[in-house]
Amino acid sequence: MKEKLAYLMGAIAIALFARNIYVISGLPQEVNQGAIFKIIFFHAPMAITAMYCSCVALFGSVMFLITKNFKYDALAVAVTEVGLGFLLANLVTGSIWARVIWGVWWAWDVRLTSALVCWLLYAGYLMLRRAIEEPTQRATFAAVFSIFAFLDVPLVYFSIRLFRTQHPGPVFFSSEGSFPKDWSAIFALNMLALTLLAAVMTIVRLGQENAQREIDSLRRTAHAI
Repeated sequence: MKEKLAYLMGAIAIALFARNIYVISGLPQEVNQGAIFKIIFFHAPMAITAMYCSCVALFGSVMFLITKNFKYDALAVAVTEVGLGFLLANLVTGSIWARVIWGVWWAWDVRLTSALVCWLLYAGYLMLRRAIEEPTQRATFAAVFSIFAFLDVPLVYFSIRLFRTQHPGPVFFSSEGSFPKDWSAIFALNMLALTLLAAVMTIVRLGQENAQREIDSLRRTAHAI
């Protein structure tokens, strides 16, 4: 059932991407930024998708600490890996935009810096897991660290509202935004496509994680015998 669902969501995501790329390529250039502005249709949804993944990882971590059920730990690590990939893509596309508009690849802006710190924290979560072999201890320590790492997520989101630094303010779904409604609709469809892609990747990674846990359990049983 999960495989069929993953195939269906993957097919929908691919169809949406094909449609969105065609529509975005036909949009007029933004008056001040030119063609590079269109990267926002991918850059911002990647960041939002990464935040969704962080929320799911937080849920999995909290539920593991409450129930000690390893299915929640598996969910947390699977979605964290997916979220890291999306956040990295967000940082890369943001750097490409910054090089064209600001003339530099990176600026120590509050939004950029907090997003980089967020990526490093969740990368540290994965490193911590590899450093601990005992399953229960690994899952417990990782869950606590995941909850700690999530504290940076609200800062990333609210940074451009709390601090007026170099990064542009909100432009979509905001009272401060000034873009046409049809552009917001395209943004929302690309957001949907990326969310579906993240869900498919999480399902695949979750299957791999569960299979690895079974192999590790069999290995420990064999060693005990």
